[in-house]
Formats: sequence, structure tokens, C-alpha cells
Amino acid sequence: MVTEQPRTNRHDEISAIAKAKDGGVTEMRDEADKYTVLGAARRRTFANWLTPIEEHFVCHRNDIPAIEADEWTVSLAGHVEGDISMADIKTEYPTVAVAHTMECAGNGRGQHRPETGSVQWGFEAAATAVWTGTPVSSILPVHGIESPENRWLTTIGGDPSDEEDVFARSIPLTKALDDCILAYEMNGEPLPREHGYPVRLIVPGWYGVNNVKWVDELMITDSMVTEGSLERPGKHAYWQQVAYRLHPAGVEPDPLESVDTIDTWEQLEGAVEHPYTFDANVMSIIGTPDGSSPVTPRTDGTVEVCGVAWAGDDAIERVEISVDGGDTWADAELFGPDYSGAWRLFRYDWAAKAGRHVLLSRATDELYRRQPKTISDPHAWRDALARDEFPWNEGGYAANAVEPNGVEITVLEREEPASSG
Repeated sequence: MVTEQPRTNRHDEISAIAKAKDGGVTEMRDEADKYTVLGAARRRTFANWLTPIEEHFVCHRNDIPAIEADEWTVSLAGHVEGDISMADIKTEYPTVAVAHTMECAGNGRGQHRPETGSVQWGFEAAATAVWTGTPVSSILPVHGIESPENRWLTTIGGDPSDEEDVFARSIPLTKALDDCILAYEMNGEPLPREHGYPVRLIVPGWYGVNNVKWVDELMITDSMVTEGSLERPGKHAYWQQVAYRLHPAGVEPDPLESVDTIDTWEQLEGAVEHPYTFDANVMSIIGTPDGSSPVTPRTDGTVEVCGVAWAGDDAIERVEISVDGGDTWADAELFGPDYSGAWRLFRYDWAAKAGRHVLLSRATDELYRRQPKTISDPHAWRDALARDEFPWNEGGYAANAVEPNGVEITVLEREEPASSG
């Protein structure tokens, strides 16, 4: 079993990343003192469609590997064989750019009561970047893989572990061939080391754990990764079959070779006993006003509320705003870029009155699944969603409750200019 042992050089790594990002991110609490984790430092990050690299969250467990791009190759295994150099990835195949809202599956873990272990994220671990790279669908057919045939793509990271585990994640080959890329640029710049240099798998709309950094091997398999299924030493299945699965306290999920339902929300509704974290649940965050200082209404008496909303593989259908802590709701306007797998901007002109107000946002996806109000207590599980609660789970994964992400605002009286004459 993989254990969470402290990593002695973690804080030096965090300090170096924070310095490079120039205040755009801040260190988050990690109870195991193992992960390198930095989240967006300001709520205002979530009022913009494109997240600057400096404000993009960072999360990984192992050391950043020392890699020279011109010496790095990606191995192909399983139902396919071969090696691909970084030069080939960049020059021998088509180049595309995709917008992707990446959210850590543990985003919102710190909102669980009682707390779960590991990184105590609030809402800081989400961001949208434009990733440039080579489509997986351009590489695999050249090597003889043309049909998904109920197969899986298992991606293995090249990050060294001081335990016996290998970081491996499996996604359905249908998804991989649909819109996934091997990315080597981020927002038009070379991929930073902490974001996976020299190459990272990008899985649009899916939780960050599926977006494996420092890609070392792509393996085409007939099942998800299970213990002993990789052609290498060490423990193979922890990051697929144990971690990043939703379950009540005290439960050890049974490993599964495959699941018929990939949608995380549908799994939660009962399709899979202990769901895997694949595509992101419907979610929203208010970016401005951010509550850091009082706001004064504009000349027309309104305050503009802006934020972002996303729903994994699904489109955002509606965003609502409450300015009274959830007693009443009004529709916001969706605007700006509209790309599959990326968040939408929303805004709402609020006829604000002086005083203290609690602002909430609530998104609904195209399948009419709406963010629940709160996170349940630990004793609820399958019936939590029916009670408008997100089920408390031992890993603190995939949370998208409305109330924990609210922001308290002070509105000042607008001073009318003195009349002349």
C-alpha cells in the first residue's frame, strides 16, 4: 500500500515555484506534508476566462524530474509498440491548441466537515489555459490503433517516487482519440517544469489527475490499470483504484477493470458503487467583487458580479446569482468564449443596497444537473444528491457545493455629487 510520507525538499520546491509565479499563487495546507500545492492567490483570478500561467494552480506528489527535452522520449506499449521523441511529437504530426479548464479532483476538500486528509483546498485549484500540442488521435493510428474497441489509454508519468508506486492513470480510449493532446506549450509559452515539461497529457474537461505530467509511457490496454498490469516494477494501481475514488469513510473500494459509465455525476447517482474521478462536475465561482474591500455602486446603482462556470464534458446551461445568502436567485448572463471542456464567463448587474451581503453562484449543466447547496455529513452517501447535498467522501473529491464558495460583500452608500447653482 502506498503511504503518504513527508517529502523533505517539498517546501524548497514550493518556494521556487511561488517566486517564479510572482505572487499569483499561494501555498496550501497539506496535512501529509507530501504534495507540492499552490492555489490561486486571489479570487479575482476567477473573473477572467484565460488564467495566466502565474495564477494557475500547481499540484503534484513526487519530485519534478530533471528532464532535457531533446533526450526525452515517450514509449508506446500494450497493443502498440515504439518510441516517440519530443522532436517527432512537435514536427511529425499536426499541431493543435485546445482550451481546457483543469480542476484538481480535491478542489473543495477543505470545505468538508469533518475535514478529510491531504490538501485542504477551498476553491483555488481550478484554472483555464490554452494548451498546444499533438492530438493523440494523430499519433496512435500511425502506430496501428484506429478503433477504441472498449480499450483504455493508460498514461504513466516520469516523476520519480520515493515509494514503490508508479503514477499511472487510465482513461477510455474513446476520450483519448476524441480530444486529448500531448501538450508542450501552455498559453503560448513552453510548458513550465511544474506543469509537466516537456510533455503532458491534456484531457479537456476532466479532473487534473487524469492530465498526467511528464509523460513517460502511453499504454493501450483492455482494462484500467490494475495491480501488476504494467510491464515495470513497483505498485501500479494506487492512483487509479484507491486514490481519487469517491466512497464513504472506512471503505476500501474494490478494483475494477472497467466501468460502463464514465460520467462522474452519473456514477455518483448510482451507476458505479465507488465512483472514479473522470470528467468534472458542474461548478461555478464568483470572481468579483471579491470581498477584500467594500464596493461602491456605479452611477446607475448597480454592482457587476462576474465569475466562471464549468461542467466537464458538458456545457453550462444556466448560472444563477443570489445576493441574500441563497434565499432568492436571479439569472446571470453567459458571455465570452464558448469552447467544449472550458469554463464560461458569467455576469450579473446587481441593484445593490448598502450593507453586508452574502453572494452565491449556482450553475446548471446541459443535462440539468445543478450544483447542490451544501456538503452532506459523513453518514449520507447515495441519498445526499436527492437532498441537495454533495456527498461527504473520505477523499474529499469532486465537491461542488454552492454555499462553501460564497463571498461576503460590503456595499457602501453611493455619494451623490453636490448640485451646483
